Amino acid sequence: MNFCVKCGKETEHTTDGLCADCLLSGKKLTFLPHHVDLKVCANCGDIGHGETWVTKDILEAIGEAAEGSLDTAVKGVKIVSTRTSSVEQEPYTHMVVVDSVLDINGHTAEDSVSTIVRVKNTVCKRCSRQLGNYYEAILQIRAGKDTPKRTMREALNRVENLVDTQSLTNRQLFITKTEEVQGGTDVYLSSISLGKTVAKDLADAYCAETKEAAKLTGMTEDGQEMYRVTYLVRLPDFHVGDVISFEGKHFKLTRVSGTGAKVIDLMNFKERAVKRSDMPTFKVHERSGDLKEAVVVSRGEKEIQVLNPSNYSTVDVNVPEGAEIGDTVKVTEIDDTLYYVP
Repeated sequence: MNFCVKCGKETEHTTDGLCADCLLSGKKLTFLPHHVDLKVCANCGDIGHGETWVTKDILEAIGEAAEGSLDTAVKGVKIVSTRTSSVEQEPYTHMVVVDSVLDINGHTAEDSVSTIVRVKNTVCKRCSRQLGNYYEAILQIRAGKDTPKRTMREALNRVENLVDTQSLTNRQLFITKTEEVQGGTDVYLSSISLGKTVAKDLADAYCAETKEAAKLTGMTEDGQEMYRVTYLVRLPDFHVGDVISFEGKHFKLTRVSGTGAKVIDLMNFKERAVKRSDMPTFKVHERSGDLKEAVVVSRGEKEIQVLNPSNYSTVDVNVPEGAEIGDTVKVTEIDDTLYYVP
């Protein structure tokens, strides 16, 4: 058992010979500087913490800036918990009060201190690069002679979504700008690796032809060569859902991937895999958006009767076993014969 040198009370723990009551008497236990500066990007609104920038509510960030500067003013004091409240004194200046629950050798105490948080507008590295039109890669998306416009729109949306996803874990990945050019769209990207990733994604999603070319643009401060890389992605004429001709037969294209495609034979409705190397020979017979609707007159197990949309005559059409047939079906005409498109 110890004795307090000031009041003489017996106590289990002392700090500099003083019991907790004497140690705390008339003293501030926590400390804040006169002011704390908080960096906020004037362009995107993100909050700066050293070299790191995060997306956060500004009032939450103001409270955290004050909490992060809180320190103890007495030896042996440990901060257990804190709570902040703030009042805007004038634009970009907030008075923040930090209430603390403290522990001193098992003794609980409370303290309250305040500071001024000054919001300092600046520009983060990412926005500085974007505003300065910084880019390391150009993605050139080009259409084939008969590529549908919707395929181009889909491809551009796919690029934007992929970049948005990548930027969640790396703020330095972004689209600098997008330009419409003859035959397609140029997308300027902040990173060579991002350009490579996006080009591969489009190649896999659409079985697109890709090429790349690098150009030396200068040297870094540490003597490394700097390059800009152009990735050309040429989209094919075909699209999932189209009726295509291949090896003298007609198929519905149901899937495209980096390794090839899946198609359904319109004669027997059997699915077939096609190698990527064979896909350039695909010829579009009819776009999925151009397929006609035929009214169903009667249904059988493997055959239905429909009204030919061209002349409204009754036509027998084969369907796959177990197909769910509604009031209308999609059909295509091949050599004057009507075929059901599943």
